Formats: sequence, C-alpha cells, structure tokens
Amino acid sequence: MPHPRLVLASASPTRASILRTAGFDPEIRVSGVDETEVAPDDVRAMVAALARLKATAVADRLATEVTDDEQALVVGCDSLFEWDGHPVGKPADVAEARARWRAMRGRAGLLHTGHCVIACPGGDSAEGVATSTVRFGRPTDDEIEAYLATGEPLEVAGAATIEGRSAPFIDGIEGDHTNVLGLSLPLLRTLLADLGVAITDLWVPPGGVSTP
Repeated sequence: MPHPRLVLASASPTRASILRTAGFDPEIRVSGVDETEVAPDDVRAMVAALARLKATAVADRLATEVTDDEQALVVGCDSLFEWDGHPVGKPADVAEARARWRAMRGRAGLLHTGHCVIACPGGDSAEGVATSTVRFGRPTDDEIEAYLATGEPLEVAGAATIEGRSAPFIDGIEGDHTNVLGLSLPLLRTLLADLGVAITDLWVPPGGVSTP
C-alpha cells in the first residue's frame, strides 16, 4: 500500500504549520461545516462534536476519491477556551476585551481541543480531547491598553494567544503546548495508534515537507 495520505480538515495555517514542522505534509481540505449546529453546554463535548463534524464532512467527500489500494487519514480539530466553566470566543469589542483581560490577570483558564481521525476507506475513527491550562500574568492597565490598541485581542478566541503580542502576559502552560496552538501532536499519535497506524509512517523524507 502506498504512503498514507494525511488530510487536515481545517483552514487553520497554524495547524498546518504544526504538522509540517513535525515532519508531515498534510493535504488541506476545508470542511465548510456550520459550527452553529453544535451547542452543547459542556465545552469538552462541544469541541469533540465539532471536530467530529469537520472530519466527517471531509471524509465523506474523500470516500469517492480514495481507492481500495490507498489510505487517507482525515484529521478534524476544534479549539475553545473555557473560562469559569463557559466557552469563550472572540470578544465583541474593545470594552469586552478590556474587561476580560482585567478579569484574567493572575488567574488560569483551560484550552480544549477536540480531535477526530477518520480512516478512508472504511470509516474507522478515533477521537479525543486534549486540555491545557493557561496561566495568565498580571499585565498593568497601561500594558492592557497598549495590547488593545494593536487590535489583536479582537481577532483571537479568549482575547489572547501565545503566538502574538499577548505572549509576554502568559506566565505558563500546563499540558501540551501544541494543543494550545490548535492540534495536540501527542494525542494525534495516540488516535492514529488506535487505528493501527504508527505516526512515523506518515513522516515524509527530510526535504520533502512543504513550507508553511
């Protein structure tokens, strides 16, 4: 059987970059699902359901393309930040972002990422949720105002990201750091193993990985 195809059911450049940096060359297939279809009260259940929905949408389309002598593995992911037991998305405006940062100072929240891997053909699947704790520092009011002025907090869930200008205001992460970026490599390895696939079988030779 030829080298398995790794298909990422996401438009996220960060998730694609995580995979490429780790030695994979994923195909990108955007799911196009309506995320408002899923609204469980539990945040972990929500990200799990959304990851499954995304992976299933792409796997269904691939079913007509993949032949019996090849294999594709579709990876769907969805991330949400949980604060005081509730999911937190992008702030609606600067005032909401300001209030959120003042409330987060010196405290911690949870970043959940649901993962679903579906094998094509066959439809076997494995899924799970990775959770990391994000500990916030204590930026001053002036630092918060300077950060708000960049516009970045209005573009990211939770009004913060470890990749951008808010990174100095995050004191630490407990758990897998790739999960905070949107795709947990350790969990992906476990889910692939559940499907009988070694993650090393998906590596491409050095020099064969496309640039992010």
